[in-house]
This record gives sequence, C-alpha cells and structure tokens, in this order.
Amino acid sequence: MSNIVAAKARPLEGIALSSPGSTVSVELTALLVAVTGDEPRVLTIADGDALPSGPFEQGHRSLQTGLRSWVERQTRHPLGYVEQLYTFADRDRTQSGEGARVISIGYLGLTREADAATVGASIWQTWYRYFPWEDRRAGAPAVLSKALMPRLRQWAAAGSDRSAKRERAARVEINFGGGDERSWNEELVLQRYELLYEAGLAQEAARRVAGGAEAVFGHPMLHDHRRILATGIARLRAKIKYRPVVFELMPESFTLLRLQRCVEALAGRKLHKQNFRRLIEQQGLVEDTGEITSDTGGRPAKLMRFRREVLRQRSVMGARLPLALSG
Repeated sequence: MSNIVAAKARPLEGIALSSPGSTVSVELTALLVAVTGDEPRVLTIADGDALPSGPFEQGHRSLQTGLRSWVERQTRHPLGYVEQLYTFADRDRTQSGEGARVISIGYLGLTREADAATVGASIWQTWYRYFPWEDRRAGAPAVLSKALMPRLRQWAAAGSDRSAKRERAARVEINFGGGDERSWNEELVLQRYELLYEAGLAQEAARRVAGGAEAVFGHPMLHDHRRILATGIARLRAKIKYRPVVFELMPESFTLLRLQRCVEALAGRKLHKQNFRRLIEQQGLVEDTGEITSDTGGRPAKLMRFRREVLRQRSVMGARLPLALSG
C-alpha cells in the first residue's frame, strides 16, 4: 500500500478527485439500488450525473467503513446490504485533467427508497434513464431499432478490412441480438455499454475518440460512473437467478405479483406468471402471512413474507429465480 496515497482534497461538486501531487488515489463508489413501483432506481448526486463517492482516507478503518461514511455524509442514507462490486482503474476514467491515477472500488447496495429521505443533491433516478435500450418489458424499445442499431451497423460496416467488419458485426449481433427477443441476453449490460463506447456512441467516449462522441444514447455520467452502473446492473441481473437477494428490495410483506414486478423491473424482461409462482412455491421462498390486501387494483391478494431461514438451509445451493419469458 506504500504506493497508494489517499486523497485529501475536498470533493468537487460531490465527486472526490485526486489531491495534487498524489501518485495514485483510491475512490470508493456506491451503487445503491431500490425498486419503487415498477422502476429500478439508483441513488445519484450531482443532479443525477454521478454516483455517491469519496476518497479512501487514512482515518477509515476499512474500505466499507470509508464507503459508509461517504454515502451517509452525501445522502443521509444508512447502508444495509452491501457487497464489493469491482475495481476500476482505467487511465482516462476521470475528467480532472490533473494526470493523477484514480483507482475506484465499486460497491453494490440494495435498499428501499422509502427508507431514505433524499437530501442536498442526492436524487433517485431510474437506471433506464442511463440505459434505455435495456428495458424490454414492452418489447424492443424504439431507441434501439430506430436509432441505435442503424448507428451500430454503420460502425460495423466502417471496419478497416473485411475481417474487422465481420468481427464488429458479430459483436453487435451477440450483444444486441439483432432485434430478436429470444436472442437478447439481459446480463450483457456492460458489454453493450463498452461496445457503444468503442463505437463512439457514448458521450463518455469523447475523452478518447477524436472529435468527441458521434451521438448520445442514454444519459451520460461523470468519470466512469456509467460503466460502474452497467457493471452493477449486470451483477444484479445475474445474481437474482441463483440467490434470493431480490427480497432485500421488498417490504416485510408483499404480494406475489409485487415480487414478480420487482424481478421484471431488475431484469428488464417480462416473466411467465404461472412459471414464476410455481418456482417460488417449489423453492419454499415465501410463506403466507394470513393477511390479504385490496391495494392491488383488482381482486384482494394474499400477503406473503420471505422465509429467511431458506438462506441458512440453502447456503451452498442457493435459490433460483427463473427469468422465463411470457408466452
């Protein structure tokens, strides 16, 4: 750790940058996710342009201690479930212009928006504001077929030679599915963003691509925070299939329909109602509270609760939640 110098400077507009003279600084970045209504939302600062973050300082006992300190200071939101996401260290990740190297350690946290009162510049935003092509609950979004795919095909056709053209076209097909719903892989969030970045179709690429980005698809974020967000979305979309982390986003009691809508919001895809309920029952993930609710807009529904002992019983095997398409 002798070659890592913790940043001492004050955050600029809520974003922590390296202190002058430092060789390498460490930044802690939090991706806090909640599902409100039918929307997956992330807690942001700087008018929605960044994720809560701050430098790892000498006074922090551990990385998580530093993260919790920064998040609670910037948003007044205490952290609950948190896991380390990834370490980001691209040379051009910051826009400080100081030439200092910043290593960002990202964390993923799951919470409920109702538990957090936004303060200062902290704002909850739907994550589909940043990745509108990722929401396919109503089918392929218009931005994909009408704007994004034509640009990607132009980029593929502009390869330097025949081999490069084929390689680019294959990557577009694999990541974006060519418009075919069955070939869409909801977990390739980061790969799709990286492809747009390379093609000059993400505004953040303006720091690398001569002349700046050709177009803006999705709301850009400062530094590499949209890359961090893409990484977190991909991690969560994969994890809900084998671990019941979705219940960290649910209230104490809920209907099965509310649970299904939460999983659909995260996955960006519709689920088969009967298959979803059948698997939940087979896995024994929930139990009846004995109460019903009429706040469904239709027939009264049973209120369920998560059986937390399932985590102890299946600590090795996990519990699978299928993302089966509705027929």
